[in-house]
Amino acid sequence: MPETLSKSGSGRRAAPQGLVRALAVGLVVAAAAGCSGTGTGETSAPATAAKPTTVMDPAELTALHRLPPVTGLLFASHSRAAEAQQKIAIACMAERGYRYAPVPPPKTAGADERPQPFGLESTAPPRTAAPTPSPEAPPKPGSPESTDAYARALFGDEAKRVTARGARLSVSRPGEGCLAEAETRLLGDGRMRWLQVRILLFEAQEDARADVEKDASFRAATARWRECMERAKVKTEDPVRVQRSLRSEAERRNGPVAAADLRCKAETGYLTTAYERLAAAQQRRLDEHPDIGRDWKKLSARQEKAADEVLGG
Repeated sequence: MPETLSKSGSGRRAAPQGLVRALAVGLVVAAAAGCSGTGTGETSAPATAAKPTTVMDPAELTALHRLPPVTGLLFASHSRAAEAQQKIAIACMAERGYRYAPVPPPKTAGADERPQPFGLESTAPPRTAAPTPSPEAPPKPGSPESTDAYARALFGDEAKRVTARGARLSVSRPGEGCLAEAETRLLGDGRMRWLQVRILLFEAQEDARADVEKDASFRAATARWRECMERAKVKTEDPVRVQRSLRSEAERRNGPVAAADLRCKAETGYLTTAYERLAAAQQRRLDEHPDIGRDWKKLSARQEKAADEVLGG
């Protein structure tokens, strides 16, 4: 079930839609073009097109994607835990006389879903988040699944929902019912801390990306990239604006602006610098709050051990 989002006091705001799936399944979904850059400046294109090439070998790109430590924690697979939670919830509902049939969680996740916050990286189509599947088919009118009693069994009393808060975001979860029972089975009294730490990691990822914009090495790399783009007769501020300016798949794969962007990234080593500085910024965020990484690893191990017991492995 997608989290119910709520506003809270002290300047906090409700979690963005991209965080909902991250908290529900253990995966962070981030739009490649929406993670960085400021403004919406225009990009002027050269008159002729050239077929763009991949910036670097896919294996090298994957290695760069794995450098940022906060992103690594967020994208560690918890598919077995999600599967175990569903198994517990299904059994719980059966004990109460109901058939609960959720959509099985994705079997694969990881580096290929990590955000690409520095614009285009190859001629391949940009990754987009797959829509979060509905946790179950809509109940048939008059069926047991359409009753208030079924909803209470699964989700508990709405008045007893619990809320986890980060610095700016908040997310609520059932405080009772079979879903809450399943989560508690895996995490015990660490259930709410798990949810809070995931929110804090998500916020740290966003904050670190903003920190990179102030980094001297990154700014120098952007300046080199911009000068290269000017020589290619493309006037723009940064790669994120380039990506936002490309309105079609044809422009991304064969357009002159995309070709210039990828070529200039390759010539200036832009992506290598960008990911290395992002990794450093994320590590500083973890160093400032060591309890976040410590608690995340501890609760992850606890959850995986419980999942193995439930699934038998």
